[in-house]
Amino acid sequence: MKIIRFFPLALLVFLMGCKQQAPVTSGIQQKSFGKLADGTETTLYTLTNALGMTVSITNYGGRITSIMVPDKNGSMGDVILGFDSVAGYVADNTFQGSLVGRYANRIGKGQFSIDGKAYTLACNNAPNHLHGGIVGFDRKMWGVKEISDSAQVGVELSYTSVSGEEGYPGNLSVKVIYSLSNGSNDLKIEYWAETDTPTIVNLTNHAYYNLSAGAQPTILDQYLMIPADSITPVDSTLIPTGTLAGVEGTPFDFRKLTKVGLRIGASDQQMLYGQGYDHNFALHYNGSLALAAEVVDSISGRVLQVQTTKPGIQFYSGNFLDGTFTGKEGKVHTYRCALCLEPQHFPDSPNKPQFVSPVLRPGEKYHQIDLYKFSLLP
Repeated sequence: MKIIRFFPLALLVFLMGCKQQAPVTSGIQQKSFGKLADGTETTLYTLTNALGMTVSITNYGGRITSIMVPDKNGSMGDVILGFDSVAGYVADNTFQGSLVGRYANRIGKGQFSIDGKAYTLACNNAPNHLHGGIVGFDRKMWGVKEISDSAQVGVELSYTSVSGEEGYPGNLSVKVIYSLSNGSNDLKIEYWAETDTPTIVNLTNHAYYNLSAGAQPTILDQYLMIPADSITPVDSTLIPTGTLAGVEGTPFDFRKLTKVGLRIGASDQQMLYGQGYDHNFALHYNGSLALAAEVVDSISGRVLQVQTTKPGIQFYSGNFLDGTFTGKEGKVHTYRCALCLEPQHFPDSPNKPQFVSPVLRPGEKYHQIDLYKFSLLP
C-alpha cells in the first residue's frame, strides 16, 4: 500500500525558497561586434566573475562597452553609456568607454618640446590637441590575449604606436590589462608602455558612469567625493594656467560626499569656462595606489570607488552630451546623463615643468594602475 504524504503549504514554500541557485561560472565569452568600413572584423569580449559581475570590452579602441553590477535588491544593471555595436563607436565623438592615448586630455595649441626639440600635434579641439589626436588610441585595433585563473578573468590588449603617429615622437609599445576579480566586484586597468625615443605618455579610460543604470535621467542627484584640496584652474580654452587653486569655498569642494548638481550652476568663472565640471583635481600624490574618487547612488545603493597611481583625476559632468547619439537599448545620451572620472597626468603637463612630468625615455617603463571598486551601501 503506497503512503502519500502531504506537506503543509508553508513548509513547501520554505523548501522551495531554500533551493540553491546554480553557482556563477567565471570566464570569458567572445562574439562579433561588427565590421569597420574597411571590412575589419571587431570582437567583443565579455568577462564574468564568480559573483556574476560582467564587463564587456571591444578590441576597437580598447573600449569598455558595458559594466553590469547589482543594485541593493540584487538586480543587475549596466552603469556605463555605450552602443550595441561597433558602428555606434565609429560614429561617436565623445570617446565612449575608450582607451585614451597617447596623451589623455588637452595639450595647449598642440605643441610641446622635449630636450629643446619642438613637436606639433593635431589641434582636434581647437585651438588645442585632445585625447591623442584625430585618430588616437580610441580608434585603433588592439591585439588581444585572454587571461584567466582562479583569482581573475581578463584581457591583455597590445598596440604599437609608430614614431610620428599623430605627431608624437618615438615608437611606443603599449600593453593594457583589463582584469575582473573573482573575489570582489573590482575592475583593474593596468597600463605599461616603453619607447625608443623620448616622448610623452598619459593614458586613461573614458567611460561615462550613471550608477542608477539609467533609472535616473541625470547624475545630478548622485553623490561625489574627491579627496583633493585643489584643482588646476584653466583658461577659456580649458588649458591649465599652471597654478593650483584651492577648492575651499568653491563649487569644486568635493572633499565630502556632495550632490553633483548642488553647485553645478554656480556663477563661478571656472564653471563658466567648463560649462559645468570639466576639470582636473590635484590628488595627494606619491606614486602609490590611492583613493581618487567615490560616487554613491543612494536610490540603487550602488557605490563606485576609483583608485589610481596617477597625480590627477579629471571630473567631467557630461556637459556636451546633447541627445545626438542613441545608445544601448535605445537610450538617448542626453545632457548630463552620465559623468566621467579619468585618472591621469595633469592636462598640458608637457608645457608645465611645475607639474609631474609625463616624459618617458628609452629604458624607462610607464606603469599605471587604476582600480574601479563596485559595492553597495551598508
